[in-house]
Amino acid sequence: MAKYNTVFFDLDGTVIDSGEGVSNSVLYALKKFGINEIKEKALKFIGPPLAHSFKEFYGFDDEKATLGIKIYREYYREKGIFECYVYEGIESLLKGLKANGYKVVLCTSKPEEYAHKILNHFDIMKYFDFACGATMDEKTRATKDEVMKYAFETSGAKKEATIMVGDRMFDINSANKFGIDSIGVTFGYGSREELENAGATYVFDSANEIEKLLI
Repeated sequence: MAKYNTVFFDLDGTVIDSGEGVSNSVLYALKKFGINEIKEKALKFIGPPLAHSFKEFYGFDDEKATLGIKIYREYYREKGIFECYVYEGIESLLKGLKANGYKVVLCTSKPEEYAHKILNHFDIMKYFDFACGATMDEKTRATKDEVMKYAFETSGAKKEATIMVGDRMFDINSANKFGIDSIGVTFGYGSREELENAGATYVFDSANEIEKLLI
C-alpha cells in the first residue's frame, strides 16, 4: 500500500511468541520473593516494561521492582531468552516488506541488547533496518512511548508514512500518541476487544492479513 513506507514491529507477542521464556523467568523471580504463582498469570508480564508489571500486579515499590528485574534476568539471560519461537508467517511478511522497499524497524520494550540476540538467533535481523528497544536498566526508554520516540529518531521515519504492528494496547496507545496508523494482531497476548478499544486502525488474526494489506 503506497500510503506507508515504514513498518514498526513490536517483538514479544508480535514477531515472536516469548510466553514460555518470559513466564518461566517471572515465576523464577516471584518464587525468590516467596510468591508461588501459576504460569497463566505470569503471561501478563508480556508487553509492558518489567518494572511496571512488578508494581502493577504485585505491589512492588521501586526498590523491590529493581531487585525483581535483576532476579528475573538471572533466569532469562541463561535460559528464557531463547525459550520462544517466530510466529507463523512472520518471516515471510518481513521478507516481503524488504523486497518491496519498506523500511522495517523493531520497536520493543524489551532491552535492545536482548532483542538483537533474539533476532540474530532466529536469523531474522537481516530483515530489520533498525532494532530499537529499552535500555538494560529500564530507566531510559522505560515506556513504549519513549522507545517509539527513539525509533523515529534513529530510523528517520516519517510519521505520515509509518504504521505500527503490535499485540497489546501499549503498542496501539503509543501509535495513537504519535499520530500513526496501527495494526493490532490477535495471535499475540492481547484480545481483539483490547486492541479495538485502544483504537487500532486494523485488527488482524494472522501475518498473512498484514501481508495482504501492505504488499
